Amino acid sequence: MGRVYNIAVIAGDGTGPEVVREGKKVLNAAAARFGFGINFTEFDFGGERYLRTGEVLPESATEELKKFDSIFLGAIGHPDVKPGILEKGILLRLRFELDQYINLRPVKLYPGVATPLKDKGPEHIDYVVVRENSGDVYTGSGGVTMKGTPDEVAVQNMVYTRMQVDRCLRYAFEYTRKRNRKKTLALCGKTNVLTYVFDLWERAFHEIGKSEFPDITREYYHVDATCMWMVKNPEWFDVIVTTNMFGDIITDLGAITQGGMGIAAGGNINPKGVSMFEPIGGSAPKYTGKNIINPLASICCGGMMLEHLGEESAARAIENAVMDVTANKLKDLGAGKMGYSTTEVGNLVAERV
Repeated sequence: MGRVYNIAVIAGDGTGPEVVREGKKVLNAAAARFGFGINFTEFDFGGERYLRTGEVLPESATEELKKFDSIFLGAIGHPDVKPGILEKGILLRLRFELDQYINLRPVKLYPGVATPLKDKGPEHIDYVVVRENSGDVYTGSGGVTMKGTPDEVAVQNMVYTRMQVDRCLRYAFEYTRKRNRKKTLALCGKTNVLTYVFDLWERAFHEIGKSEFPDITREYYHVDATCMWMVKNPEWFDVIVTTNMFGDIITDLGAITQGGMGIAAGGNINPKGVSMFEPIGGSAPKYTGKNIINPLASICCGGMMLEHLGEESAARAIENAVMDVTANKLKDLGAGKMGYSTTEVGNLVAERV
């Protein structure tokens, strides 16, 4: 047997444990076929633990998770916990403390999957968004004064350092080169309004591209224009690089064009540390325990994780298996509409792997 990977599993809330179960099933099938091992270690971080103990994330969690090769996440979000507590206390905290400064989001339409974009098919929707994941308004820089009065002032600052910008851009250029399709990297920003932040991004983009990546074509789009072209002409894109907030928005738009949250996977990447892979969709608590939720996003996350760990053949096998299932088996990607249970979809993909 080849290398053995130690994977931390945070199944989380709602339907998270159900989709993680199927993701692990497919990962085990890939490991058996391609001759490597996977050891899963479960962590109970999420809403139920918070309600039981009052603790969102133990102080020791980050250091403990650094010992693993990767993190496999289900979903975070509990109907009995105020929005923001778990998301900030688990997701954002882990992203920041583990310095997962890249959010990687493939936007790819698989065969047999319906898109709301008229006259578009798999040949038109196949690009990747590289979202900066450590800065921007998400750091919480700012504050509130005179709260609850007519003169209340709320400030939340978009903050970036040159270091944060440079490392994100270099990752995006290198990813574009490795992807080796159109070899075109587009910066998505708002240089005409957010002049300070995007002056920094645009200068760094062209300086790094010109000096270090002359083989990569550079393009720039305002974020509003990016949204328009993602709908009208998605085939124009190869790789898009953007800020944390803009990336958060446009990747959800990308998800619906590729068939919805049930198939959209993402990675929070630290290229030299521990990365975390998660479905884009939420915990879908109303479907909990019904075994009808679509597990394909979690399964695709497993494929992304294996690619990141260097098991590229296994990752391709998972993606090919998913595409075979979407093309030939599923009626729909919606919960309860697939024609198969959550467990059965996992079985279909695992068998094809």
